Formats: sequence, C-alpha cells, structure tokens
Amino acid sequence: MGRGRAKAKQTKVARELKYAHHDLDVERLTKELGGSSSRDDIPPASSHEPESEPAH
Repeated sequence: MGRGRAKAKQTKVARELKYAHHDLDVERLTKELGGSSSRDDIPPASSHEPESEPAH
C-alpha cells in the first residue's frame, strides 16, 4: 500500500508536461548553451540506414 499517492502525483506531473504550452526562446537557449545562432553550422544528419551487404 502507499503507491496510490505516488502514482497519482506522477500522473499529474506527466499530464501537466504533456498539455502545458511552453514558450521556447530559441535565441536565449542558444546563448545559454554557448552555441551559434546560425543553423548553417549544424551538420546534416547522417542516414541511419544499414549499408547493403554483398550477396553470397
């Protein structure tokens, strides 16, 4: 016993995070992380597809 309150609180917190509308200040976040504000500096994402194997 005693799990009910903890689970209810976790559910409440999860629901708040899911449905809350957070304003995101990208410029401020970039400054805090010490990065560049230009998206040109970000390398393109690599493909995660496996390379084709030679037929045996």
